[in-house]
Amino acid sequence: MRNFFEFDRHGTSYQQEVLAGLTTFFTLSYIIVVNPAILEATGMPRGASMTATILTAVFGTVLMGLYAKRPFAVAPYMGENAFIAYTVVKTLGYSWQTALGAILVSGVLFTLITLTGARKWLAEAIPMTLKHSFTVGIGLFLAFLGLSNMGVVALGVPGAPVKLGDLTTIPALCGLGGLALTGALLVRKVTGALVIGMAATTMLMLSFGLLQLPQTLFSLPPSIAPLWLQVDITGALTWGFVGVILSVLVMDFVDTMGTLIGLSARARLLDENGNLPEIEKPMLVDALSTTAAALFGTTTAGVFIESASGIEQGGKTGFTALVVAGLFLLALFFAPILTIVPPQAYGPVLVLVGMFMIESAGYFDFNDYTELLPAFLTIVMMLFTFNIGVGITMGFISWVVIKALAGRFREINAGMTALAILSATFYIFYPYH
Repeated sequence: MRNFFEFDRHGTSYQQEVLAGLTTFFTLSYIIVVNPAILEATGMPRGASMTATILTAVFGTVLMGLYAKRPFAVAPYMGENAFIAYTVVKTLGYSWQTALGAILVSGVLFTLITLTGARKWLAEAIPMTLKHSFTVGIGLFLAFLGLSNMGVVALGVPGAPVKLGDLTTIPALCGLGGLALTGALLVRKVTGALVIGMAATTMLMLSFGLLQLPQTLFSLPPSIAPLWLQVDITGALTWGFVGVILSVLVMDFVDTMGTLIGLSARARLLDENGNLPEIEKPMLVDALSTTAAALFGTTTAGVFIESASGIEQGGKTGFTALVVAGLFLLALFFAPILTIVPPQAYGPVLVLVGMFMIESAGYFDFNDYTELLPAFLTIVMMLFTFNIGVGITMGFISWVVIKALAGRFREINAGMTALAILSATFYIFYPYH
């Protein structure tokens, strides 16, 4: 096993990889509850949806560990699930079966595009400045998500969409206490600081009676039968559904590429040209996971940005991913106890991981506005639209446009031109209402 994952070359160990896997899983485990809750709005039964979510995560993460050998966890994407639930089904009126058909079609298309090498070519065409902006933007996105989960940031009013949360409440204070404790453990370089912080915060909230221990520690997983193979491919291939398929395709493409590059930069996995060696492998995993997700009965799957938490704990190889997959599999039977970890416990982890990821801002050339402005737009559009895909596509378009307006046509390669055009289709078909 050590030789297969090249522990010595990566300077890692079983203890380090297991700890990283634990950290990633507990940071990501909220998806077990949140994804089914969102998809329930479409009419999907919550129990079956939870099983489908976990099986998709196990399938994709095992494949990521054994085939791509990367310390990344795969699960159904947040954002894409809301798009399917509230836009495709609730607003446009399509059935969830037809929506799953669109996801299956997009997964198959992604697989074909990946196998031809087109996705790798496009990924390597992205300039270094934009790659680092993905890392910074995702880091700040995570930090904002963490502060929101903790109750430190709350929804505001029109004109001031966010505001300071009520810091006098016990849950918010528990979240802040968890942030302070975890930060102190990091300063003291305590191994497992993120996991210890999450566990301590969960115990604190239990002591205040804010959480309830489940009546049982384990249970049999709900049947997946109501969702298994319930894909309406015929309905998804109608002309009126083309926009939905393209939206799913573009959102998955930019989310996965941005996340892969951002996480790989943080894990020091990029080469001297800023490219991830053998990037086609995790990309193929992403494509196959999306295809499998539709068959299981859930939405688009791919690499999760929360994998950054495990990377910060030293995860460097695919063994980290196998640990995460094993914990997801156990979660099928131990969901009652694992799902009590509250947002106030994993929120501080997201904030601190965001802090780690802004290191990439040091690579920006602040004297070249043709590089700086697209990077800046990438970051702020990720944050202010709460959509990673919007930020990345805006970065692609603005980089090409600004370079062209500056007369620096020689710097615009064919890959970036293709990405800008592809990104433009995202806004053409984006559901604005």
